[in-house]
Amino acid sequence: MVPSMVGHGEISAEEYIASMFERIERLDLGIHAYLQLDRGGALDKARALDRRVKNGGRLGKLAGMGVAVKDIICVRSLQATCGSKILEGFFPPYSATAIQRIEREDGIVLGKTNLDEFGMGNTTQNSAFGPTMNPWDLSRVPGGSSGGSGAAVAAGMASVALGSDTGGSIRCPASFCSVVGLKPTYGRVSRYGLIPYANSLEQIGPMGREAESVWLLFEAIAGHDPEDATSSTEPVRPLRAGGVEGLRVGRIKEFFGEGAQPKVKEKVMDGCARLETLGAKVGDLSIASLPYSLAVYYIIAMAEASSNLSRYDGVRYGLSAEKGTVDWNTAFSRTRSEGFGEEVKRRILLGTFVLSAGYYEAYYVRAQKVRELLTREFTLALKKFDVLLGPTMPVLPPKLGEKVTPLEDYLIDINTVAANLTGLPAISVPCGFVDGLPVGMQLIAPRFREDVLLTAAVAFGKGQGLKSPPLAEAA
Repeated sequence: MVPSMVGHGEISAEEYIASMFERIERLDLGIHAYLQLDRGGALDKARALDRRVKNGGRLGKLAGMGVAVKDIICVRSLQATCGSKILEGFFPPYSATAIQRIEREDGIVLGKTNLDEFGMGNTTQNSAFGPTMNPWDLSRVPGGSSGGSGAAVAAGMASVALGSDTGGSIRCPASFCSVVGLKPTYGRVSRYGLIPYANSLEQIGPMGREAESVWLLFEAIAGHDPEDATSSTEPVRPLRAGGVEGLRVGRIKEFFGEGAQPKVKEKVMDGCARLETLGAKVGDLSIASLPYSLAVYYIIAMAEASSNLSRYDGVRYGLSAEKGTVDWNTAFSRTRSEGFGEEVKRRILLGTFVLSAGYYEAYYVRAQKVRELLTREFTLALKKFDVLLGPTMPVLPPKLGEKVTPLEDYLIDINTVAANLTGLPAISVPCGFVDGLPVGMQLIAPRFREDVLLTAAVAFGKGQGLKSPPLAEAA
């Protein structure tokens, strides 16, 4: 691990971070994981860390690790665009709590990564600054919306990365890029400094090539924050002793149902069998309300997006499309029309509709009731099982530019949205390959039991070795 190597003087932080930027220069032209880099700031912090090592000073648990940050999380020295033209040129006056905690533990921010605009998408093609490519196959998507973070980690262009997950936006690129991605319990990680899309659903979370580095980053960022009223005081538990011996694993039948590609299901079943060989006990279960989860998610997420994105008016910050002397309503309309992409406009319109008079009760209120039902069913299931299992993504990574309807696009989230609706922690772990393309296996645990998920992820990954995309190996 990089922190122990830096701490023992096996490599200097400056050498390691410099090598990371050299790798980004070689690879990112073809991948486009990063939107901006902080070479000068990162190297200055690395040199300061090396001086502390030399003087025998205290080192944080992330000492020397290069961290990629999804460009929806505020870093004071860098732009925060959310992948949108409307925020191009916006520099936040503060850093997110998660960033402050990373820097306190001597992690070094490398730069900001690409994403679907405002986190709205699962391909990282909905970015105003161009798509990100999957390092395993440059003709395919890396997943989204944290696709830049997933691609950067997979290609070795970051030690670890931060993403955000509103309906699967960490787990989707983790699955498509063959990395580990954790969506923590709602309230486990402060959302202060996360530019909002859907407040009741989203969480900042870690991504890495192996579960051990994800655990390190998670420990660094988790914990109560007085700046976030939704953050919890629940303590972080250590990893479980004994691995997965005796762990009760429940296979959710609906996750293996219609829409899941046969080869993906087969690969995840192989992963489930591996857990059994490691000592887990596997059974099957059904969650009756799961078929309604996707519709419920999109009603709630779009309603919250409509409210959150109303702040982009061309007056306070970001793009202003006012040309000449026009009335405020015209300027407001022009700014949003020119500044937002098509997917963001679609979600704002749908969210405004479900919140409007005459439809609020029929859609939004009913969706919240089904959300409560889904939460109760998952709570009952997790009394019988320690973790619940299924494919992270029901399909292999699609081709870039592949023509699909919005509904077909949204269906990719079918297995991930339930964890956001219920607030439960969920993780995607690499589960092998089909025709050279990655497959991810998802595990869901009770609230605040990230220790169970990461214990299982560590045990599952041992002995399998780390695989790198061909272009990354060549570099």
